[in-house]
Amino acid sequence: MYVLVINAGSSSLKYQLFDMATEEVFAKGLCDRIAIDGILTHQTKGKEKYIKSIAMPNHSKAIEAVLKILCDKEFGCIDDLSQIIACGHRIVHGGEWLTQSVLVNDRVIEDLEKCRSIAPLHTGPHLMGLRGCMENMPTTPQVLVIDTAYHQSMPAHAYMYPIPYALYEKYKIRRYGFHGTSHRYVATKAIEYLGKPAEDTKIITCHLGNGSSISAILGGKVIDTSMGFTPLEGVIMGSRSGDIDPAIVPFIMEKENIPASEMGEWLNKKCGLLGVSGVSSDLRDIDAAIKAGNERAKLAFDILCYDIKKYIGAYTAALNGLDAIVFTAGIGENNVSVRYDSLKDLEFFGIKIDKEKNENFRSMSDPVDISTADSKVRIYVIPTNEELVIARDTMAIVSK
Repeated sequence: MYVLVINAGSSSLKYQLFDMATEEVFAKGLCDRIAIDGILTHQTKGKEKYIKSIAMPNHSKAIEAVLKILCDKEFGCIDDLSQIIACGHRIVHGGEWLTQSVLVNDRVIEDLEKCRSIAPLHTGPHLMGLRGCMENMPTTPQVLVIDTAYHQSMPAHAYMYPIPYALYEKYKIRRYGFHGTSHRYVATKAIEYLGKPAEDTKIITCHLGNGSSISAILGGKVIDTSMGFTPLEGVIMGSRSGDIDPAIVPFIMEKENIPASEMGEWLNKKCGLLGVSGVSSDLRDIDAAIKAGNERAKLAFDILCYDIKKYIGAYTAALNGLDAIVFTAGIGENNVSVRYDSLKDLEFFGIKIDKEKNENFRSMSDPVDISTADSKVRIYVIPTNEELVIARDTMAIVSK
């Protein structure tokens, strides 16, 4: 029983094929430069990597190329498409209409279309990927797994903004939160590792990458999260500003003659670590610049760690205590300094990171505890696996 997981972007499409009997990834790949020229990179477990230029004028043709290589005798792993029992699609934003993983039908597509106004950069590509699968696999069930769904448990006082309530009702302006599939996966792992009933747990999950978000999870349910109406809010990110005074936006627009149509891209692409350091949006480049004596790179790094520390402090208060902190994603799993500097001097909260364990962390599979023996709060590094969550949700829905 195979489930195909799809993550469609504007000019790319990532995929993984899971054997749900073992939950192993049998094949994965990337369709890149869709609507430009088209490049397919494919890897079947135990076989040679396949890279080829293939005409992909649209997402439907990209899906067609994926399905063809999956059935290829030399590079594929299945005999025919009937072995794929369902496709699971990662959906970044479900708004207030799509609040849980769901089997696709006409009504669901209508609800996804409504999300164009609040997530135009993501919703269009998602729909193209979905329709590409539906065209090429008309009898195969399609399931949407929504990133914002995990955060739907937030109470109104956490998700509402202090704007006129009529604007919330009219435009659905509220905190939605993102990276929900990742937060759900690592929180579930942390609960298992803590060895206590889920309803008794208090966890902060830190998904730190080029885009970063932090969530407060009480009894297995999100009560607050750092990203908001869009993925722009929260801690400083690669090229996103994170939290800033809203009055800064019209001030800069006036002083720099930036039109409203370009300001969103400016906040998303020109700020963050890149804007402060002047070096890069990639923390690896920032680290190298720090070692070379670049003071602005060090400042960008310090802002990131301080932001994380502040959210951990705030969410510890919101949770009225804390059992565990989880680090995940590219920076969270790999950057020793970010983990250490974000948590040092938090002994008042019972948070004590073991410097040696943190520096010698190497595992990329099971959760690893990097807290000291006497730390009241466990500190875990847990590699995320969003694709597996999507595959599991898809399997659960089609099994019904």
